[in-house]
Amino acid sequence: MATARRKKRFLLCVRNKGCEDLELRKIYEQLPDSRGAKVGFVRVVDESGDDYLYPADRFIAVELPRKAEQALAAARKRSAA
Repeated sequence: MATARRKKRFLLCVRNKGCEDLELRKIYEQLPDSRGAKVGFVRVVDESGDDYLYPADRFIAVELPRKAEQALAAARKRSAA
């Protein structure tokens, strides 16, 4: 049986007080983290490709058009090379 691919989720940084390494108005990819979510955190991927936990109230969820998701993925691959 084929498994469904997880739809990527994206978050917009709307507050960075106490988390100055976050960039305001920047879109971050969210990774699943049920343990973090239980205590009010989200896991996001930064420019280096590493993921970190941040307070969820620093972000709002955004829906991106498929072309925007593809462009973000392509840019991440180019920067990782």
